[in-house]
Amino acid sequence: MNAGVSGIQPAPHTLRGAETNFYAEAAEQTFNVTMLGQKVAIVAKPVQYRWDYGDGASLGPTTTMGGPLPQDRWGEKTRTSHAYAQTGDFNVVLTTYFQGTYSVNGGPALPIPNQGQFSTAPQSVSVWRSVTRNYADDCIANPHGQGCPKG
Repeated sequence: MNAGVSGIQPAPHTLRGAETNFYAEAAEQTFNVTMLGQKVAIVAKPVQYRWDYGDGASLGPTTTMGGPLPQDRWGEKTRTSHAYAQTGDFNVVLTTYFQGTYSVNGGPALPIPNQGQFSTAPQSVSVWRSVTRNYADDCIANPHGQGCPKG
């Protein structure tokens, strides 16, 4: 089974306190096998997702897989985003839950009881801090002032 892929925006670096967007990319999978001389078709559909953000926080299982945002919207809160409170390197793991059906020799699709859970390999996200400074100098009037390109 392919557990899918966890998308992270921005990646591989994000900022402490800023919303980091996470989303899943997982697809239905079909397997055709022969068991005891019978042709068995198995279909597994992703139905839920769980993110372990690596800092002790998690989301899910949820049916929301999220989605990518345009770059100009990075930092926006989404249904699957997370804001890290501390700086450091964190390993994010996506677990995808699949519900399946099977059929034997082209017969009707029958449900497979319970769900299968498959996790991605950990993805590293590095959380940085940002420093903002305000300057009173006007760079046109004083191009050598603090914070000015020629300063």
